[in-house]
Amino acid sequence: MAKVGVKDTRKQQLIEATMESIAELGMQKTTIISISKRAGMSSGIISHYFGGKQGLIEAALRYLLDQLGKELLERMAKTDGSPEQRLNCIVDANFSNFQRSALAAKTWLSFWARSTHEPGLQRLQQINNARLYSNLRYAFAQVMEPTAATEAARQTAAMIDGFWLRSALSLDPQESFEAGERLCKRFVQDTLARPQTTSVSVTQREQPLERTIHYSR
Repeated sequence: MAKVGVKDTRKQQLIEATMESIAELGMQKTTIISISKRAGMSSGIISHYFGGKQGLIEAALRYLLDQLGKELLERMAKTDGSPEQRLNCIVDANFSNFQRSALAAKTWLSFWARSTHEPGLQRLQQINNARLYSNLRYAFAQVMEPTAATEAARQTAAMIDGFWLRSALSLDPQESFEAGERLCKRFVQDTLARPQTTSVSVTQREQPLERTIHYSR
């Protein structure tokens, strides 16, 4: 059992060192050597645990996705699960202190820039997009007819991504993130307040992806 614990600890240290290197140097200039020096480990351990630089970079993105999912579930556990509270939890999780920290923000920006060229990163980004859209649509579909729920989910997802990106690139990220979070929640409230002309029932088959998305380790 002790060996498993050491392995997990080392892998986490390497993931954090990868994020630190990407935040400082960018993904292009991040190397196995820059990562291993920050982690205080030999470069051979990276190949042993992750198969190389690309595997470690993908593991770092999975870590960001895991944190996002955990933050959402933690917030959801403290609510009654109503559509508005659920939607606010989704916004909160995407604008959490961790997700808008300089380390996470710079890492996300590097991932987005490289995802159009790296199939592995592109797949993980698609998973992230699908999870956000599914969670939003599930909440809206509880009080809106399907077409309206789909449109509302797409608009909200675009606002979350758009405000997050603009905030991460702004001269005053902290203030910008707070404003972006506030405006996204206002949009949710305004959307839910619109008169609904059709009664809605959510089928048991339709479930948010926060609990169903899996990816290989």
